[in-house]
Amino acid sequence: VQLQASGGGLVQAGGSLRLSCAASGSTLSIGASDWYRQAQGKEREWVAGITRDGGTNYVDSVSGRFRISRDDAKNMVYLQMNSLKPEDTAVYFCHRWLDAQDYWGQGTQVTVSS
Repeated sequence: VQLQASGGGLVQAGGSLRLSCAASGSTLSIGASDWYRQAQGKEREWVAGITRDGGTNYVDSVSGRFRISRDDAKNMVYLQMNSLKPEDTAVYFCHRWLDAQDYWGQGTQVTVSS
């Protein structure tokens, strides 16, 4: 199984982006999924998570602006990012539990200009 993250890009402050995380290969069990981000020169930070039952959690800095969702039929996870701020600039990574094993996507760059 490989994860492919996409949807990043350059956006002005206040704009929106939707990140997608696709899993290739067949899976029998879909577990929790998360999005992390890593800004240049900083440690990787957890951003949002969704449980296998659909429960969601967010880091305080994005709560109310970001929304994580999943489509198990398509084996996809999404991160809708609204009201983006320059401090949201980072490489975003998806992390998923599939068939009791965790996988990381390759990262997608999000740049928010002021």
